[in-house]
Amino acid sequence: MPLFGKKSDSAKKSKKDGKETSASDKRIEDRYYLKDLLGTGAFSEVRLAESKDKPYKHFAVKIIDKKILKGKEDSLENEIKVLQKFSGDGSSDQRIAHPNIVQLYETYEDKAKVYLVMELVTGGELFDRIVEKGSYTEKDASGLIRQVLEAVDYMHEQGVVHRDLKPENLLFYSPDEDSKIMINDFGLSKFEDSGVMATACGTPGYVAPEVLAQKPYGKAVDVWSIGVISYILLCGYPPFYDENDANLFAQILKGDYEFDSPYWDEISDSAKDFIQHLMCVDVEKRYTCKLALGHPWISGNEASSRNIHGTVSEQLKKSFAKSRWRQAYHATTVIRQLQKMTLSSGKSSTSLTPSGVKISAVERDGGSTTAATCD
Repeated sequence: MPLFGKKSDSAKKSKKDGKETSASDKRIEDRYYLKDLLGTGAFSEVRLAESKDKPYKHFAVKIIDKKILKGKEDSLENEIKVLQKFSGDGSSDQRIAHPNIVQLYETYEDKAKVYLVMELVTGGELFDRIVEKGSYTEKDASGLIRQVLEAVDYMHEQGVVHRDLKPENLLFYSPDEDSKIMINDFGLSKFEDSGVMATACGTPGYVAPEVLAQKPYGKAVDVWSIGVISYILLCGYPPFYDENDANLFAQILKGDYEFDSPYWDEISDSAKDFIQHLMCVDVEKRYTCKLALGHPWISGNEASSRNIHGTVSEQLKKSFAKSRWRQAYHATTVIRQLQKMTLSSGKSSTSLTPSGVKISAVERDGGSTTAATCD
């Protein structure tokens, strides 16, 4: 697809009514019914779409306004390249889908807009699901982090650094109790071989010290972010917090966090050890995803089965309710619209096979100040 007016060397050509046409001449309206608005972002909107070839097969379409995006075209092209790397098409060994990474299926473009046809996930955000659960344990947290580590390890093997891992970008695939977790939003992702990474980017609170220090960095920044997420999953508040960004960044640069009593009193030593190896200021001593996957809190039986739902959910609501993150679309909205369409068509709801995306560029605050060292 010739993004932003560029010609594609690989554009396939076919003959229709005696005339030669390229794949880029196809319109999204030829393949999909664009339906309800699911949400909006700074540069885009997300709509529910139904396949014309496979009725009742639904997708999320991210629609980007070229006029608003002007000057940031390279960023979108990079995001598309990263997504294509992880979206299997069944015809290339270079494009192997990962079960925990939201897929991009197709791209379209017209004079005014770019359309990304993506998986539709309906399970909601990570923190929301934890708050809604009746029971929640270290084992649950360990299982979630294991899935994230496996997906990020796969990304790293492919030479991609996400650079903006945070809870808002972790979505449940479906409302099912045993739903898998999905990584979303690759707007800041970058291929390692595309040049030295030294740009300060990411979300305050989740960004690694070396990024703030404006040093060249790499895959280890994602591991740090996973450590921050792990910390929150076990206590409900962030390891670093201050209303003033300068103070917040000073905490991160020093690795100034603690396992505060009473919130961490019943959390296992293994969980704390795991976090210390991920949130380690010294990049050389910080675990890789592979090492983290081998830690006994992830791969063994050291994660506690004690129910910590009460404490974690209470702290999540306190810490993150102050500035509730803006959502590009709400899973409940998706489910409601799908049910409405199903009822009006007279079809059984089991014929719906939502498959996932959530586009978001948001921040959240809350928490507690926090200091640990790595071995």
